[in-house]
Amino acid sequence: MTTFNLDMPILKIGKNQIEWTIRNSVEGLQIFGGIGSGKTSGSGRFFALKYLSMGYGGLVLTAKHDEKDQWVEYCKIANREKDLIIVEPNGEHYFNFLDYESRQKGGDISYTQNIMQVLKTVIRAGEEKTHGKSDDAFWEYALDMLIANTIDLCQLAYNKITVEAMYAIARAATQKNLITPNGAEDIKENALMTALNRAKQIIRQKMSEQTVRLQKDYTVHELSKMSQEEFDAILADKVPKGRTYIFVEEFFTETYADLSEKTRSIIDFSFTGFLYRLLKDPVYSLFCNKPSTFTPEDCLNGKIIVLNLPVKMYHKVGQDIQIMFKYIWQRAMEKRNVKENCRPVFLWADEAQNFLHEYDSDYQATARSSRIATVYISQNIPNYYANMGGAKAEYKVKSFLGTLATKIFHANADIETNKYASELIGEAYEEDITETNSTVDGKVTISKAINFKLMQLVRPEKFQTLLTGGDKNDNDVTGYIHVQGLKLKKDFGYNGVIFNQNELI
Repeated sequence: MTTFNLDMPILKIGKNQIEWTIRNSVEGLQIFGGIGSGKTSGSGRFFALKYLSMGYGGLVLTAKHDEKDQWVEYCKIANREKDLIIVEPNGEHYFNFLDYESRQKGGDISYTQNIMQVLKTVIRAGEEKTHGKSDDAFWEYALDMLIANTIDLCQLAYNKITVEAMYAIARAATQKNLITPNGAEDIKENALMTALNRAKQIIRQKMSEQTVRLQKDYTVHELSKMSQEEFDAILADKVPKGRTYIFVEEFFTETYADLSEKTRSIIDFSFTGFLYRLLKDPVYSLFCNKPSTFTPEDCLNGKIIVLNLPVKMYHKVGQDIQIMFKYIWQRAMEKRNVKENCRPVFLWADEAQNFLHEYDSDYQATARSSRIATVYISQNIPNYYANMGGAKAEYKVKSFLGTLATKIFHANADIETNKYASELIGEAYEEDITETNSTVDGKVTISKAINFKLMQLVRPEKFQTLLTGGDKNDNDVTGYIHVQGLKLKKDFGYNGVIFNQNELI
């Protein structure tokens, strides 16, 4: 087994050459810089090459069309071309997320919860980006129940879960007049039978066979004295999946059917809107209907997964599917046993605001113990505000940024980001010397008074003047780095840094 020393240096900072190590990398890195600042071609390129040269595995999310080519070039330089797994239309790699989740340990209950958690995480990420997540718990619970019961219904009826079946059932459930009551037999030959009723009928037939066997354990007299509730309790206890069947039947026939049509439509639209995007190529072919050629765990063996579905080209569907895979990948990395496999892995997102979801702060809080080196690159903090959405966006963003222990600030014209950087770097007392001249009997007397004034170590306007690379700057990109827990300059956790756009490993 290859071992990785957490104290191995990646970057040396300042005249004292303070070491920034693998241990620092798994505590998270945020890079800020305005358009043309050199954040991607400077510090971004530097850390990408370092991580690759040191044997990290990783996941790369893409927002721009040229990012795939960048990573192909990085892997060539680091001699890691054979480790590349590029997921793209007309490519050779596929990942069936439903099949993958069905193989996770935990049984049927875990299976339903796994799928539900994946789907709702992506759906809510999309809601936050558009209008902010609702504070009304009703909508959250209702969506959870629809997703969970749709998954259970698919599993009970067909012994498998497909995107097509979930989409058809959820759409049918919206139409109250097409939901038949429990026990209805006249729908067998009905041409208008909905996907929901069809699935329910299949389950009833299965349960009917089980019920016949169960009834043999009781006398006619005992059965005649039982209420429906008592018999259902026995069914739930003694028939495999009987309890799940009762809950699913009750949800679709009563709980969900009794909601107003408008309410059902709102809940349904959140769920089926995402499923509809999954049903469209290239996403359907890449992530839904073909056997997987790779898994997130391949990163633990050094593979570099590049999701070449850039948001600028594939828009909402590209964003959704990358958030979905990112979430699945994060859970997989958290499950691994670092004693058996200690390889650090990176999660890389340029234009990172496109790929955030509600559990990012939670995962980043434990990323160090899972050896996940998160690298998020964005132009400014308002980008995060805009994509997280809602009245509490500022608090969520500040909380999230607080989980990334290292921050690099390049040239920027955004006032809020520069102010944040200045305040993060901090203040120190400086001598403020004032001189007083006085004349007595023709003699000039000069007196000095020394006071100490609290001053910002780096003023916000300083970030507007940093070098942005290119020929005019000898390809140098400058910035300020701030690292939690390191003394980089005197007793402070910051220092200036220079990255060269042409530097090799």
